[in-house]
Amino acid sequence: MAKRKTAFVCSDCGAEYPRWQGQCNDCGEWNTISEITLAPATRAGQRNLSGYAGQTQAQITTLDEIVLTDLPRFSSTFSELDRVLGGGIVPGAAMLIGGSPGAGKSTLLLQVMCALAQQTTTLYVTGEESLQQVALRADRLGLPNDKLSLLSETNVETICDLALKHKPQVMVIDSIQVMHVAEVQSAPGSVSQVRESAAYLTRFAKQNHIAMFIVGHVTKEGHLAGPKVLEHCIDSSMMLDGDSDNRYRTLRSHKNRFGAVNELGVFAMTDKGLKEVKNPSAIFLNRHDTESPGSSVMVVWEGTRPLLVELQALVDYTQLNNPKRVAVGLEQNRLAMLLAVLHRHGNIQMNDQDVFANVVGGVRVSETGADLALLTAMVSSFRNRPLPRDLIVFGEVGLAGEIRPVPNGTERLSEAAKHGFKRAIVPLANKPKTPINGIEVIGVKRLEEALEALS
Repeated sequence: MAKRKTAFVCSDCGAEYPRWQGQCNDCGEWNTISEITLAPATRAGQRNLSGYAGQTQAQITTLDEIVLTDLPRFSSTFSELDRVLGGGIVPGAAMLIGGSPGAGKSTLLLQVMCALAQQTTTLYVTGEESLQQVALRADRLGLPNDKLSLLSETNVETICDLALKHKPQVMVIDSIQVMHVAEVQSAPGSVSQVRESAAYLTRFAKQNHIAMFIVGHVTKEGHLAGPKVLEHCIDSSMMLDGDSDNRYRTLRSHKNRFGAVNELGVFAMTDKGLKEVKNPSAIFLNRHDTESPGSSVMVVWEGTRPLLVELQALVDYTQLNNPKRVAVGLEQNRLAMLLAVLHRHGNIQMNDQDVFANVVGGVRVSETGADLALLTAMVSSFRNRPLPRDLIVFGEVGLAGEIRPVPNGTERLSEAAKHGFKRAIVPLANKPKTPINGIEVIGVKRLEEALEALS
């Protein structure tokens, strides 16, 4: 009897090792390496390639010989989801949706599938819940339940065989962590099972032109669980974020072979499921009626649209030798860098001050265009002087104290003018040549000029 081959694989990043060890060298996590049994190689994989020359049907072609056609898309019935997907669902695409428990992944997909079932053939495969639980959720949400086909199964081969007979146009796999392939001798949820199951389902979707949504779990750090190859083999990767105490959910695209990345869709969790938020800037600008120091408004560019968000800063005296630097929704290292620039080029020292920065609404801002808005919020809190409520600020701040331009400056200013803002402090290069009605634009080149414009 042939000896079984084994390997030791990290469950977080998928790195393989010849023997067990306590810490993964790639991701640095402890106690995540486990032993798996490798599937035996097939006869096709053992053949001598030199003896098969001239028998392949594949052909080499050039770029100019390829016929370009537009991708046939169809709507998911949710405009926010269509935006994140790049304009709609592409037949044959494998789309991965991750998120923390309770974020609303299954709820959103059940709403989408019930709506699509009225137009085309669909199949919802549940491996974590029973059919009764799915039916109870659909009844609680008031969804049409007369045409959606359900299947409770975890074996990938069985799912694909039944799908070939049913011939759906859209499928949902909930979730990939409970699926298993019979040939792989390991438990469901392991690295090898997740990898083989995802590869099998993705290949099946592309061969039969079925749009497939795959639900994935996340780790305690907020990353997608499973090996990294899971994100490589699918066409689109999305994360549904939202705390249990916050009714708003954000769907962000991290990878999309059929559209732009970093698109953002906003939903509100209600008793009837997830509802689309048509004007996200309104929820992120839920400000108090009275002016308060440390509050600044900026325009971030998310994918293909601008969003107005409020940045808050609290600067308070401390007697500790090491003042606190806390950033929520912003990059921690960039906060420390901006404080150094403010000291060097703005002559404002905060070595004896605790600095707390936060983005209102739970949204995360990763672009450098928030630098100037964060600096103005910190200066406002430090001086205890509120900023005007009709002031908008954005711009990147360099280490030399220069204010650098950001992309889509005119579109950001137009969005601010629509929401009633009258003044704007922006980089000089972003100042439009043609004035925008209703808003006064102040262009600055240095940090000193921006601080003078605040006074």
